[in-house]
Amino acid sequence: MSAYPLILTLDPYGVPHRWVTWQHACFYYAKNLVAWAIGEHSFVIRGGFNRLTGKRSEIRFSSIIAIKGRALSGRQFQQVPPLDNRELFHRDRHICAYCGNSLPSTKLTRDHIVPVSQGGRDTWMNVVTACRSCNQRKSGRTPEQAGMQLLYAPYVPNKAEWLILSNRNILADQMDFLAQHVSSQSRIRL
Repeated sequence: MSAYPLILTLDPYGVPHRWVTWQHACFYYAKNLVAWAIGEHSFVIRGGFNRLTGKRSEIRFSSIIAIKGRALSGRQFQQVPPLDNRELFHRDRHICAYCGNSLPSTKLTRDHIVPVSQGGRDTWMNVVTACRSCNQRKSGRTPEQAGMQLLYAPYVPNKAEWLILSNRNILADQMDFLAQHVSSQSRIRL
């Protein structure tokens, strides 16, 4: 059963919210909390047999479902998503911000543009992906102090982009839906 992909949930107005497991999707359907569903992919979960009718229970669910209830406020959609290396490396397309080499995650590090030792913070706007060699060369200095130039600028991904960055197995219909909510300046579009 774990072969099912994550299901994209939306608020009633179609604003992307979060990924849920197929079990959560079944819960929403069973509790009649699904306002509407879209997507090219649908799945069927079969349960037990009813002793009286002999029929087997089943729940059909789509790859994208809108959940009944309060709409997400614009503020919630614009909230800064949590920062971790996996999403950072995806945001920066696994490319070192200093030498431009494309490397696997195991060879990359998080570099603070303004080092923490100089008052820099651990935020999306102050971190970039760097290879180990460049990060060691830069050490506890700013790029200017180290004589190194940034090849690209950091940015804060919006919620839709973060949902793309945080799921490795996005279905095509889910990606198409989320891409409509991503900024035209996002590196996801490049």
